[in-house]
Amino acid sequence: MVELGEKAPDFTLPNQDFEPVNLYEVLKRGRPAVLIFFPAAFSPVCTKELCTFRDKMAQLEKANAEVLAISVDSPWCLKKFKDENRLAFNLLSDYNREVIKLYNVYHEDLKGLKMVAKRAVFIVKPDGTVAYKWVTDNPLNEPDYDEVVREANKIAGELVA
Repeated sequence: MVELGEKAPDFTLPNQDFEPVNLYEVLKRGRPAVLIFFPAAFSPVCTKELCTFRDKMAQLEKANAEVLAISVDSPWCLKKFKDENRLAFNLLSDYNREVIKLYNVYHEDLKGLKMVAKRAVFIVKPDGTVAYKWVTDNPLNEPDYDEVVREANKIAGELVA
C-alpha cells in the first residue's frame, strides 16, 4: 500500500474522452493532485461521492488542486457518468486494473465483481509525495469531504510559503 510521505506511483490512464492523463505531468503544473478511487460509476454511493466533490470544487480550486477520479469503468461509461452528473474534473479509466494494483486499493471480490477499486482518496504534492491518504474496505463509507478540502488547502499554503 502506498503510504504517507512516499512517492506516489506514476501512471497514465485514458480519461472519459480517451485522452491520456499522466499523474506526473499533472504534478509538473505545480498543483497538488487529489486522486479519488471509486468502485463503480452510477452506483448510489459513488454518485453521491463524486457529486459531493463536484459541489466542493470551488474550495478545491482555491487550493489549486487538480481532481482525478479513477475507477475500472470504461471511458464510454465514465463519459456518460460525467455528463449526467455535470462533473468538472477528469474521470480516468483503469479498465486494465493496473493503477488500483499499484496503489493496492482494490477489492478482490465485491459482491461478485472482481478487482474493483476501493473507495480511497490520496492527495499528492507537486513533488510526487503522498501528503494525505484515506482508504476504506467498506464501499458504503465515504471520505470526510471537509477534511480532504482542509488538507488540500494546507498543502496549497505550504506551496505558497
